[in-house]
Amino acid sequence: LLYERHGEPAAVVQLKDLEEPKLGDCDVSVKMLAAPINPADINMIQGTYPLPLSLPAVGGNEGVGEVLEVGRRVTALKPGDRVIPADTGLGTWRTRGVFPEEMLLKVPSDIPVLCAATLSVNPCTAFRLLADFESLAPGDSIIQNAANSGVGQAVIQIARASGIKTVNVVRDRPDLPKLVERLMALGADHIITEEMLRKPEMKDIFKSIPRPRLALNCVGGKSTTEMLRHLQPKGTMVTYGGMAKQPVMVPVSAFIFRDVRLRGFWMTQWRKDHAQDQESVAAMMDALFQLIRRGQLTAPACTEVPLQDYRAALEASMKPFVSSKQILLL
Repeated sequence: LLYERHGEPAAVVQLKDLEEPKLGDCDVSVKMLAAPINPADINMIQGTYPLPLSLPAVGGNEGVGEVLEVGRRVTALKPGDRVIPADTGLGTWRTRGVFPEEMLLKVPSDIPVLCAATLSVNPCTAFRLLADFESLAPGDSIIQNAANSGVGQAVIQIARASGIKTVNVVRDRPDLPKLVERLMALGADHIITEEMLRKPEMKDIFKSIPRPRLALNCVGGKSTTEMLRHLQPKGTMVTYGGMAKQPVMVPVSAFIFRDVRLRGFWMTQWRKDHAQDQESVAAMMDALFQLIRRGQLTAPACTEVPLQDYRAALEASMKPFVSSKQILLL
């Protein structure tokens, strides 16, 4: 799926047949199996994502494929292996591709296809958000908005596996009870709407669990200011998205009297910073593989769509309140 100019995805993305490049000595030929549509993919097509991109470009930054053939200098991969992208910008919305070996990570064959296809962006982000900013111990709590997003669902599950309590904020919506049920099934401890953040009942939640030391913000605007009120003194709020397209507003008192810290996180930058640190990458991936094997981390709610129906999938992925990730089957 190719786009030659930036714009609205359903208008600029086209399905095209391209010649497959020749296999170089350090290259790997991959048959793609499945690839999700993520918000960052949409932003890249719209031209609003801060990654340099030369057009025409193939959409998609995440997915899973099977190795068909390897160049003669390739050592870590062999035909039949499953692989996912090691970094953004791979262009995964395609049936076949030839990529340099270092752009791929091997995935064990016992990891289900949908888990592997959705592993390199959201679960990795969730893992780093929980690991890198506060040293959390079992019994501690965190608060997050956009709890039904791909990252939010992974945060709930990874936190649950580590004994960390989660307070999960979602937007009010027509099918709220259904969403609450689904997030509780993943292991959420408390689910509240954005309106409830301002209500006195919040005190009741913190009778049974400690106030959070970590807040995860993917929205911005009012939601963030309200969430910040519930942080412990010296707590940290990490912003990794801005769905409301509004700035983060923080009362001066939060800085002076409660000494809260505000940080930012971008998975793409983390990968760049750790490009030479394969041990950190391998440790993170192994931890995620173990969670998947133990049934403690599942793929997000998904809708599987054949490649030729890509326009409908692109449109569906941009609708509000869709708690199901569109996955292109390749």
